[in-house]
Amino acid sequence: MAESEHRRVLIVGSGPAGYTAAIYAARAELEPVVVAGLQFGGQLMLTTDVENYPGFPDGVTGPEMMELFQKQAERFGAKVLLEDATEVSLDGPPFRVKTASAEFSADALIVATGASAKWIGLESEQRLQNRGVSACATCDGALFRGKPMAVVGGGDTAMEEALFLTRFASQVTVIHRRDSLRASKIMQERALDHEKIDFAWNSVVDEVLGEEFVTGVRLRDVAGGGTRELPVEALFVAIGHEPNTALFRGGLDLDPAGYIRVERGTRTSVEGVFACGDVMDPTYRQAVTAAGSGCMAAIDAERWLAEQGLA
Repeated sequence: MAESEHRRVLIVGSGPAGYTAAIYAARAELEPVVVAGLQFGGQLMLTTDVENYPGFPDGVTGPEMMELFQKQAERFGAKVLLEDATEVSLDGPPFRVKTASAEFSADALIVATGASAKWIGLESEQRLQNRGVSACATCDGALFRGKPMAVVGGGDTAMEEALFLTRFASQVTVIHRRDSLRASKIMQERALDHEKIDFAWNSVVDEVLGEEFVTGVRLRDVAGGGTRELPVEALFVAIGHEPNTALFRGGLDLDPAGYIRVERGTRTSVEGVFACGDVMDPTYRQAVTAAGSGCMAAIDAERWLAEQGLA
């Protein structure tokens, strides 16, 4: 290894949670290192416009916001390493994290690796992300006010997204590969009874249509194989998220979906290890809630270090 050093606090992951944890830990003079990852900044790096984060009345792009978060953390003395963590040892403290070029040990570890949206897997879907394709109705729904929209999925999340979008959309079409929903009964009833929500049953998205922006989707019938085009100007994919916890399986207590379990704030099943942001939050998944939990994790870590006589 080209580098090996010890820190009181090490943060794995960036995004609003990781960078906020870094800001608080750095201001507490804990000199944190942030192993931000090659794809640093989290899901906000895929978001063109952020209009619901307090303090930005005219909105801000996701990458610009993450650049500001990083600069603020570095201003107070945090060190940001744009590499992926390749190995984590939780047999501590001290805890150990390796990257391609460095190895760190730390008295306290904060996990902020986030969660990744599951996508359909189409080239056109990837090409039109932030041009009408999104995985977050709360983030992007208002950008398409007065336009027809579609939601892919059949669970509670999809119904929540569809119901939320009715505030802005002229019409919402829920695209589901089966002839019945997987959502809870109450969510099904709300969606089925809503005058603005239609359903495309037994259908999958075969192609997202549009050159610069989404103009529609081509649907394929899963039974007969026939196709038809549905004109929409926004497509929201709501088929779930995958928490980025592969490095921590077998070391931290995870729920059945793979999210890190926390208690008493941000404490995990391992003393001295804390989790914040989407990696422990399957419910809200917002930049502002991730940032808030990052603050909590840093404060929890600082207090824990003080209790151990390490602060």
